[in-house]
Amino acid sequence: MLDHCSISHKGGIVLWSRSFTPAAAQAAASSSSPVNSLIREALIEGRTAEDKYEKDGYAVKWSFVNDLELIFVVAYQRILQLTYIDELLATLKNIFVKLFEPFLATFLASLHAATSGSAIIASGQSAASWNFAKAFENWDAVFDRILHGLESKAAQDRKARYKPVQISIEPSPPSDDMSTIPSQSAETTVDEEQIARNVQALKNRLRGKGARGGRRGPGRSDIGSGRESLPGSDSDTPVKRKTKTKTQRKWGEQAPTESDMASLDFSYEKPGDADANRGSLDLNALVDRDSLGTRTQNGMYEVKDWEFGLKDSAADDMISKALMSSQTSKPTSSSGSLGALGSLFARLTGSKVLTEDDLKPVLEGMKQHLMKKNVAKEIADKVCEGVGESLVGKKVGGFQTINAAVRLALSNSLTRILTPKTSTDLLLSIRTKLSAPLPSSQQRMPYSITFVGVNGVGKSTNLSKVCFWLIQNGLRVLIAACDTFRSGAVEQLRVHVRNLSMLGVNGATDSKGRVELYERGYGKDAAGIAKEAIAYARDHDFDVVLIDTAGRMQDNEPLMRALAKLVATNNPDKIIFVGEALVGNEAVDQLTKFDRALRDFSAASGGVGKQRGIDGMLVTKWDTVDDKTYTDLRQLRVSNVVQAILSD
Repeated sequence: MLDHCSISHKGGIVLWSRSFTPAAAQAAASSSSPVNSLIREALIEGRTAEDKYEKDGYAVKWSFVNDLELIFVVAYQRILQLTYIDELLATLKNIFVKLFEPFLATFLASLHAATSGSAIIASGQSAASWNFAKAFENWDAVFDRILHGLESKAAQDRKARYKPVQISIEPSPPSDDMSTIPSQSAETTVDEEQIARNVQALKNRLRGKGARGGRRGPGRSDIGSGRESLPGSDSDTPVKRKTKTKTQRKWGEQAPTESDMASLDFSYEKPGDADANRGSLDLNALVDRDSLGTRTQNGMYEVKDWEFGLKDSAADDMISKALMSSQTSKPTSSSGSLGALGSLFARLTGSKVLTEDDLKPVLEGMKQHLMKKNVAKEIADKVCEGVGESLVGKKVGGFQTINAAVRLALSNSLTRILTPKTSTDLLLSIRTKLSAPLPSSQQRMPYSITFVGVNGVGKSTNLSKVCFWLIQNGLRVLIAACDTFRSGAVEQLRVHVRNLSMLGVNGATDSKGRVELYERGYGKDAAGIAKEAIAYARDHDFDVVLIDTAGRMQDNEPLMRALAKLVATNNPDKIIFVGEALVGNEAVDQLTKFDRALRDFSAASGGVGKQRGIDGMLVTKWDTVDDKTYTDLRQLRVSNVVQAILSD
């Protein structure tokens, strides 16, 4: 059963709507309705290639009529499996356009004729003079017939699928051999006695577990002493159970002495070690001058952008040459993907309205090009579907116009997908929080960032690079060692803190006091350590807390629940997923499942943070796997990535 259906203009004007339940009508009227959330979070962001959108227990599906700028939306309970939704949307589109196309064309022309004010204000003023209820007064009856027909068809299909199968079994002929009839005399009695003994033995074992002080009543098994009775035996004869003993491991002929153990303990720095390390450690090995970022006019330290090897203008020239190569009389000899796309564009000549058949070969070639650029197949499919949905029904003329329209649609689709929902300008977010006014009785909370990811991707190392960048911007940083599982994780961070404390704001002067490590050893609750670290940073005037977590696989539910508990308990300002470039498209699966698990489990864990997902991604091992310095941190700009993907 449907909950809501509506037909709207892309500018936000609702032409017709129907709610099927009072709860759906109330939800549709609120600003947080699934349809309004769909418009804000999916359509405006360009996520039009997804199969459906889910919000607050509702599943929402939609479809476009681009030439009339219409959106058809259907909402229903997510738990229901309605198989006719896609067919319903397609039927509604076809019949609605056929019945009311003249009216819709006139209405659309009036909106485009508005020249004063913003588009939204102009649309609202124009829509006020249109009587949609009168124009579509016959549509309710048509809609009911369409919906009733599809629901009846779906019901018949379900009955056909679940129709019981009649199986006939021929009875076997009677036999004169009485030996085949089972006897219920001796064997049945033995089985009952055996079951009774087993039950009694199990009760004895359970009572034995609750015994205290080694006292055992009659019939109880000797569980506490390593002896127990075998269930089903006629007697409670105790059976001796072997116990394992652990012997001390010796390295060499003799056990190490206390002095030997002290010399082998590198967990903590000993008095005088800091000065010795300062003299023996080459600070130039920790900072690469060529990789240092730049200072802005206001003194902010910005890391370098990642350069793909082509300037924007050079990439544009290459794209233009590849796309225009199909116009020559001779076929192009280039095997580049965009050259092939150019030849596909060339077949779309003349002024016409683009159809799915026109765009199908173009979109297929576009998908192949994206996959050659190592774009995941699922992402390539969504990009091409989004491009197709934005172009079907558009009227274009000539090769140049079609060429430009497809290129622009592809560039816009990639840009929308790569553009994050939240700000990735960490410095702006940090300074905004630190400078916000507070009541005199309230202490300022530090800005907290949690680093998550699978095992071995380099969370601790790249956390230290981010720490160096923050120190360069004059911030005091506290690193919370919340990886209490991996051996050496705390010691690794201690070494990074020691190195970073020797590097100053400009990469050479002393920065001791700008970075500290908060750790409580191993085997502790990571969520509790993070909470203590944030409180410690608040009381000691630290600006930022960087929370290091243990690596875990995305499919390990218990570990993902533990991570969600840390997030729900501490509500960090940012959650950064650390993934390595070496795994390729596997990173898409890792990121997706991390985000989904955090959102699902953080809501169930309670705490101050609810429905938290991944806010950003830090890609490691981008160009190499050898040793790098603290300055090897690059910013990945969306425009540069789009240009690299579009280049041949």
